[in-house]
Amino acid sequence: MVHHIQSLIEHYGYLGIIVILIGGIVGLPLPDEVFLTYIGYSVYRKNLAHIPALISAMIGAVGGITLSYYIGYRFGLPLLQKYGPKVYITEQKIAFTKKMFVKIGPLLLVIGYFIPGVRHLTAYIAAINNYPYKKFALFAYIGAFIWTFTFISLGKTLGEKWRFVGYYLSHYSIYLILLFIVGMLIAYYLFKKRNVQK
Repeated sequence: MVHHIQSLIEHYGYLGIIVILIGGIVGLPLPDEVFLTYIGYSVYRKNLAHIPALISAMIGAVGGITLSYYIGYRFGLPLLQKYGPKVYITEQKIAFTKKMFVKIGPLLLVIGYFIPGVRHLTAYIAAINNYPYKKFALFAYIGAFIWTFTFISLGKTLGEKWRFVGYYLSHYSIYLILLFIVGMLIAYYLFKKRNVQK
């Protein structure tokens, strides 16, 4: 997998970063975090410039999430249910994301990128629930920046040890998912409590 990522970046450069991330966000089974970390490692090795790499990754993430929103808005839930399983988007993931979106939509748009399987669905679910595009864009694009910046910075900081990110994600991603869910529920509870007090 690393060799494929390396050759893609070598052949297509910043354009390759954009295309790969658009595909990954829309739902293709690509290791997005590993890819972003490798971009950071390429910056560390000076094969890529830091700011152009970050901008390219941001464009790819924003492009992918926007395309997902458009597909959800244009074609709705039936398309997702019909073709989702072909790109590992299951009924269980759809139901879970819908439930979470009703409770904490804006927060989910920001941090959903960090939850494997959820980042592919938040835009579809937002569109299906008729979530206003301007609000969607505000939160989703902030999340895109945080996500791309985090993993590219990790790769740049870790240098030759960048592969550890992929290892830990593959072994401990379930714990990260649970941690995010608990964090989101706590944030939702505190937000709701504060509104009630007002």
